[in-house]
Amino acid sequence: MNLPLPRKIFTRSSHEETLRIGAILRSETVGGLLLLAATIIALLWANSPFADGYFALRDFKIGPDFLHLDLSLGGWASDGLLAIFFFVAGLELKREFVAGELRNPARAAVPIAAAVGGVIVPAIVFTLINFSAGADVLRGWAIPTATDIAFALAVLAVISTHLPTALRTFLLTLAVVDDLIAIAIIAVFYPGDLQLQFLALAVLPLLAFTWLVQKRIRTWYLLLPLAFATWALVHVSGIHATVAGVLLGFAVPVIRSAKRGGPDAGPGLAEHFEHLVRPISAGVAVPLFAFFSAGVALGGLSGLKSAFTDSVAIGIVLALVVGKFMGVFGATWLVTKTTKATLDDGLAWIDVVGLALLAGVGFTVSLLISELSFGDDSPHYSHAKVAILAGSVIAAMIAAVVLRSRNKHYRKLSELETRDSDGDGIPDVYQQD
Repeated sequence: MNLPLPRKIFTRSSHEETLRIGAILRSETVGGLLLLAATIIALLWANSPFADGYFALRDFKIGPDFLHLDLSLGGWASDGLLAIFFFVAGLELKREFVAGELRNPARAAVPIAAAVGGVIVPAIVFTLINFSAGADVLRGWAIPTATDIAFALAVLAVISTHLPTALRTFLLTLAVVDDLIAIAIIAVFYPGDLQLQFLALAVLPLLAFTWLVQKRIRTWYLLLPLAFATWALVHVSGIHATVAGVLLGFAVPVIRSAKRGGPDAGPGLAEHFEHLVRPISAGVAVPLFAFFSAGVALGGLSGLKSAFTDSVAIGIVLALVVGKFMGVFGATWLVTKTTKATLDDGLAWIDVVGLALLAGVGFTVSLLISELSFGDDSPHYSHAKVAILAGSVIAAMIAAVVLRSRNKHYRKLSELETRDSDGDGIPDVYQQD
């Protein structure tokens, strides 16, 4: 009896998945280097004799007032450009849940637990340090919970030549889940004055956008106006506009339709859009956001001293450097010791130590949450930004020391595995005594 073959959904071979992760890493690595350059330029300009020009540029307003879009350039960067970043995050999240690492609960359990631990513990550290400082200060509890994937991958790229692919995959999956949690935190804990009528209106262009992409229509002059209308209405509603980017990303199909792709359906519009938009996000949107957000007038040594006598700054630095490490490493250890979940065969625990330290590089989303937590007139506003920069640099430097030593270890292993002194085709490391 001939049974019909089951329809084959789109999955990737390990080689294809490695190529995909490599492409993401290259894009995010370049973006991370641009992010670093934009941050340095902003800091130098904001602390130079020409600082007034920087702040005038950042605060210059442009946009139609009747649509409530008369935003400063800094506002367009945080509300507009970051929506592009979160659109890519939405695409990546959906792809991972439908056809990627997060589709398999057993494989996803460890990095998901690591991401959750990396959010909870830093929030606890910040809260404990600032518990008696008042409700206004405690609004910043979520600042140190985010991991900046572009910055972290840039650090990893600089020091890594032989680190296992499993480590990069772990970091990427952790960052994807971290983005999802950050999106939820922003939507739930940092809303503005809610205007439900505009939020209801935003559903209409979102539904139209969803219908078009589900029909596999990719015509830009139809999709872009609907996406902009969704973003603008969400922005006016009081929900942070970056949430619109995520919703639009979730609307895009991951799997190619059976009618168009046949029984061996391949990647859908999500991968197509991600390929188009990720370079814009990593190479333009995020660096420009960093440029307009990282420019803090430090005020010289006295200003730095003032910043680090603020419990907000102390809490952020300790949460990023210590809290993130404890959360990521502790959750990874706990879930592997109490469940059937295991580390990838290519990873050692010392690798997880380096990765957990690297997760303390919080930048893009941390800067965004600091802006949502404290107003421009609050002294905690600039202190938080200084602390984010300092904590991220410290975490990156410590992680670099650990991961460089691991890189040397894996390089030696690679050399041993390729050495064949007797010419028998069998690497010496596998020879029997």
